[in-house]
Amino acid sequence: MERRTFLFTAAGSATALPALTAPQAAAAPGGDKLALPVPGQSAALGTAGRNWPKVGGDYGNQNYSPLARITQRNVDRLGGAWHINLEGGSTSAYQQCTIVVQDGVLYVETTQQNVFAVDGRTGKVLWKTSLGSETTNMRGVAVAEGKVFTISGANIVFALDQRTGAVLWQKPLIIPDNGGDDGCDNDSGQCGGNSGGLAGAVVHYDGLVYIGTEGSTAGARGRGYALDAKTGDVVWTFWGPPGPGEFGHDTWEGDSWKTGGAVPWIHPAVDPELGLVYWTFGNPYPRTDGSSRGGDNLFANSIVAIDAKTGKRRWHFQSVHHDIWDADNVMAPVLADLLIDGRKRKVVVYGSKTCYFYILDRRTGEPVHGMEERKVPQHALQKTSPTQPFPGGEPFVEPYPRFDKTTKPVPFYPAGGLYDVFWDRATILFPGAGGGADWGFPTFSHKTGYVYVGYGLVNSSYSNTRGGRVNTARPLGELFGGGLVAVDPRTNNVAWRKEGDWSLAHGNGILSTAGRLILQGRPDGVLEAMDDASGRTLWSWQCGAGVNTIPVSYEIDGEQYIAVLAGGNGLPFPDIPRGDHLWAFKLGGKVEQAPAPTPPSRRNQIRAAAVTGETAKNTVTLGRVWSTQTGAPGTTENTVAQNAMAPQHLSIPVGTTVTFTNPAGNQLAHGAVAFFDAEFDTGLLMPGQSATYTFTTPGEYFYNDPAFPQSTGKIVVK
Repeated sequence: MERRTFLFTAAGSATALPALTAPQAAAAPGGDKLALPVPGQSAALGTAGRNWPKVGGDYGNQNYSPLARITQRNVDRLGGAWHINLEGGSTSAYQQCTIVVQDGVLYVETTQQNVFAVDGRTGKVLWKTSLGSETTNMRGVAVAEGKVFTISGANIVFALDQRTGAVLWQKPLIIPDNGGDDGCDNDSGQCGGNSGGLAGAVVHYDGLVYIGTEGSTAGARGRGYALDAKTGDVVWTFWGPPGPGEFGHDTWEGDSWKTGGAVPWIHPAVDPELGLVYWTFGNPYPRTDGSSRGGDNLFANSIVAIDAKTGKRRWHFQSVHHDIWDADNVMAPVLADLLIDGRKRKVVVYGSKTCYFYILDRRTGEPVHGMEERKVPQHALQKTSPTQPFPGGEPFVEPYPRFDKTTKPVPFYPAGGLYDVFWDRATILFPGAGGGADWGFPTFSHKTGYVYVGYGLVNSSYSNTRGGRVNTARPLGELFGGGLVAVDPRTNNVAWRKEGDWSLAHGNGILSTAGRLILQGRPDGVLEAMDDASGRTLWSWQCGAGVNTIPVSYEIDGEQYIAVLAGGNGLPFPDIPRGDHLWAFKLGGKVEQAPAPTPPSRRNQIRAAAVTGETAKNTVTLGRVWSTQTGAPGTTENTVAQNAMAPQHLSIPVGTTVTFTNPAGNQLAHGAVAFFDAEFDTGLLMPGQSATYTFTTPGEYFYNDPAFPQSTGKIVVK
């Protein structure tokens, strides 16, 4: 197969389309620039309205509501219609589920493996069904055929009675890790490694239920399933890394496909008119070490258009060849109909940890705005691809770190941007593993024609995983940030952006409405309603826990509601407040806001327990890991760990003099340099040397080792 042969239809390769130029945006009242006109969207994609029938709102994942009773003019009157705690107020787990609404009933599930039906007018729980005790991310059910379809942490697919919650059928879908003489299970197709787990919101279309998998970081071989909605029987399976004889198998070196990752862990889109399912597949395995898996590694980092009934590939596009950056671009793809140069185009919007949207014709996969394979940096051991695809238009976030912004690298690391290379030396790159749009769940507004997406400004430190090295670690002490951006998909250029303190790329989905609003939640628990033409905040509400799900809208007896599940998340801020808050809002609602939780730290905190100066004898031992068992530095030099400062977290009173020492038993030079405040600098200390510093000002001081910068400590002065 040709290295860059990425577009095929059933009849053969597609014909390239001429370059297209979008018309100028029309001016709206007040001078705002809007991408108008917006054509009517395909009726086959369905619509949200009185109901919110699926995660994503419709088959195209547009996350758009045509309801318009709540508008820019009256949104300040929005208040709590009702609020409940689904798990009794528990803060033990985070929540990633988006609500589905049918005939005034909300269907929602929790990480604790409970599925709920809730009255949309009152918040009364109508039924609750437990799926077991083995937890996993629960991102949303499918409601159809009188059933509620979902997954469980035990890798079982369930069909529940929509009226009662009773189990109608259940289907164990993933077998335990397997062996066999050849390392493969002939029934499942799973080969070696880890068998992975079920993942993503469930999607139903025309009698089939579509379910993806996760587990690329453990060496699972990714696959997407289509099940018969009546019986649970598997109708077809599409494998992320193709097996022998399948298209793309030759893009994997040797047997690396067997544990190749490429998992579809976010739900797909469906075009009923074309009979296609659009699924995005994740990064290959090993994640940051490409040395054992030469080749482009299809269908990792790809969007694949799959025949909805047969599971056969119709076309695919790979956004990152031979990924070593965890730049998997796994986001629920958005289908939209656009007017481009006076011509109506059916497109799919795909992306984007790489900070670009890839806008493709959804019939053929052809790039709508062109695509250029550009030469990129090379590393022989990593077996990097000589080129990477760059779409026409512009990145919606700068794909490299900036020293004057949140993305400024922690000192002493080598640093770079998109497609820079690394090997065994920890290297800071942006966009990182959680940077760009990651899995932010965008929306396409029928009013403005813009695609809105949240993004993160989060550096990652990359290295291969050999010799105990950590891959895609977020450097300790670094700053976090992010924002919201509006992209005009007719040009693939940025219309406007709103940058702030929080990464908004980890499940922080966006709802757009005919009332000219966009709504998005933040990790600090705040839900915002904004002007869709500018991002100006018009209303905000404290939900009590991080909002890492998609807000939805529905209607009962002519009353429009907004609803959201606020339960927090674990990324990119480990301390996002968690909970189980299910909220519904309406105009004139009387329920008050929740008390504000402690917001996440805007730096990547060191979370090791504090050791007092008295216990540590006011000494930090460099190149050693603190032993909690002995209450003393370890006895062996360590040059790869993030916590090779002993102790890593030291607590002292003002006026204390701290000694930084490189013990004589070490072989290499070490040091301690404060960042970003330049409070102290020991310089490089040879084995047996020490330096001292007296702390006279209260504060929190991060520092790292200039020789091995991933080793980072913190001193808190009180």
